Amino acid sequence: MPTKTNIQTLVRENVKKLKPYSSARDEYKSMGTDMVFLDANENPYQTDVNRYPDPHQRNVKDELAKIKGIRPEEILLGNGSDEVLDLLFRAFCEPGKDNVITLPPTYGMYKVLSEINNIENREVLLSKDFEPQVSSILDNADAHSKLLFLCSPNNPTGNTFSEEKVEELLQEFNGLVIIDEAYIDFSGKESWLSRLQQYPNLVITQTLSKAYGMAGIRLGICCASRDIIDILKKIKPPYNVNQLTQQRALNRILDVENVKAEVADILKGRDQLFKVLMEVSYVEKIYPSDANFILLQVDDATARYNQLIEKGIVIRNRSTQPLCENTLRFTVGTTQENEKLIAALKSLT
Repeated sequence: MPTKTNIQTLVRENVKKLKPYSSARDEYKSMGTDMVFLDANENPYQTDVNRYPDPHQRNVKDELAKIKGIRPEEILLGNGSDEVLDLLFRAFCEPGKDNVITLPPTYGMYKVLSEINNIENREVLLSKDFEPQVSSILDNADAHSKLLFLCSPNNPTGNTFSEEKVEELLQEFNGLVIIDEAYIDFSGKESWLSRLQQYPNLVITQTLSKAYGMAGIRLGICCASRDIIDILKKIKPPYNVNQLTQQRALNRILDVENVKAEVADILKGRDQLFKVLMEVSYVEKIYPSDANFILLQVDDATARYNQLIEKGIVIRNRSTQPLCENTLRFTVGTTQENEKLIAALKSLT
């Protein structure tokens, strides 16, 4: 981050002045004995969920910190990554005044969140090979550009952005650079978590929805400097991650070998799909992928999408996205699901 900029200059004035809500569970220190909780107006009868959850998700953060190689205080957990992203908008972007920069084709929630929060979204298209156009991004930025979103590996394209281009943006952009690493566990490239100490304006978001197979519990992860995390903690709801989510997340995080095995199977399936797709006559281009999906260009995406629907297979038609004319996106499934997809693809005429 340029030395002329510091995090406090980016924060909304009302957030700087905000005194966060203090929940009942924030106000005591355990004495190491069995505690009688009469502070939060809870039902005292045991249902396993009659108590409010830990507002700081300490156990989950401790285990994640070990895995990620960072400190627990550099982690914020949210009700899905979308809540984490929304908190960034609400902490750093003044409605009707500030702007963010996004790089289509990319994850659509960045634009939706900008509209919800009344923040201008300045779109700078990726290059034809789906890389950030650094000079155009910096030309479009001004003193009110607070957030820059880089989805890497990118959705829907599947590629990981050039390290050199990302480094240049981290050094030259005068706001926060958010790298969305939802698919990083499927990539052979290193996470930007290893550079967290190097760039004070770096924010990394990850999720348990993809590699960990926990989309249903909605747990998003934000990693950043303690200064940034402390700002976000001021405005997050006190009990934003419920007890059931925390417990299921902790169990899954500790199940290291099974998660690794599932990721390995998905990567094997991805390689198999690549080979098969190269032999399908109506496939015109297959894009490289560091994610658990493949983007390809076909002769007529709408027609092929409808044909697959008729065969009971749901994929994603991405043709409405910039630079993605006649493209389809396939998620890598189980071995059985991939075999069904392959058979269907080969049967289409």
